[in-house]
Amino acid sequence: MKTERATIGDVAHHAGVSKATVSAVLNDSAVVKDSTRRRVLDAIGALNYRPSQLPRRTGSHTLKSLGIVVKEVDNPYYADVILGARSRAEEAGYSLVVLSSEGDYDAERRAVELMRSKQIDGLIATPVLDEQADLSHFFELKRRNYPFVLLESVLGVPASIVDIDNVDASRRAVEHLIALGHTRIVHFAGPGYSMHSLERVEGVRRACGAAHLLLRDDDIVPAGAHLESGYHAGLAFFGHERQAGRPTAVTCYNDLVAIGLMRALRELGLRVPHDVSVVGFDDIPLAQYVDVPLTTVHVPTFRMGEIAAGMLITHVESRTSVPVQKAYIEASLVVRASTRAPAPPARPPRPGAPNSRNAVQRVR
Repeated sequence: MKTERATIGDVAHHAGVSKATVSAVLNDSAVVKDSTRRRVLDAIGALNYRPSQLPRRTGSHTLKSLGIVVKEVDNPYYADVILGARSRAEEAGYSLVVLSSEGDYDAERRAVELMRSKQIDGLIATPVLDEQADLSHFFELKRRNYPFVLLESVLGVPASIVDIDNVDASRRAVEHLIALGHTRIVHFAGPGYSMHSLERVEGVRRACGAAHLLLRDDDIVPAGAHLESGYHAGLAFFGHERQAGRPTAVTCYNDLVAIGLMRALRELGLRVPHDVSVVGFDDIPLAQYVDVPLTTVHVPTFRMGEIAAGMLITHVESRTSVPVQKAYIEASLVVRASTRAPAPPARPPRPGAPNSRNAVQRVR
């Protein structure tokens, strides 16, 4: 039984073409007929062929490495994913190279191309997704049979994925608030480049719809992904809300947005959770150490990194085609002090009853 990795000659033989034709397909040459291109691509997949690379050695050891491209280098969520991936990679003798796109799809494309050109063995990525994103770099990886694992799904890219069910987790967070008695709930949404943001908005909509609660378009508040995003969005939104119609609860795209929001509420003279309940998402370590410990959705980020790296190593080291794998990890709601039942509405004073100011004056 053959154990060596497939060569370009093996692909050519399997597809019934010349090695030059295989090379032309790999270089995306327009001279190859579609039917021939399909046979070559099928052969590449069946044999798990990848263009040969020069062995990288230091002393007597062959260098092995994995890459990870995250969207926000300062986000503790990604820090835990990186640590989990690094732990699993090092167990298998791989180094881990980290790059960040900072939510810019052109920067992501350059990072992905750099990883491949520097002979990184495989890639984990959190893709930048918006209406303008050009995801051709992932299609190019797929065409070249370059091993990669995604931490968010990309429509049209058949890739292995490690994630949570964001819609269901977001829905359960809102259901927690509804069970407490909240009927006016808003959501501080994440950046447009994240599929997770769209999925968490959908979870809010489903929970409110099931409970027959009105969710207006302006109840989905564009916020972002960082502390300052939640802070500024909180000042802008709650600074203009009248007390009579003010929401009594907010769910947030992530914990950083929630913590920024809580500071804004405090500066506006609103108490958490007495005036406004707040729910985050991710359960970063800081969430339990803020002044009002944050109710949030716990995402097992370290485990996600471990699983993604293990899945990627399987793809890298397999001598045969590896089918697409999808791993969805269970998320859970962690209830802390930032949520409670809404305060009952203040009763208007009885006719003729002394107001509080006069009552204080009489005591004096």
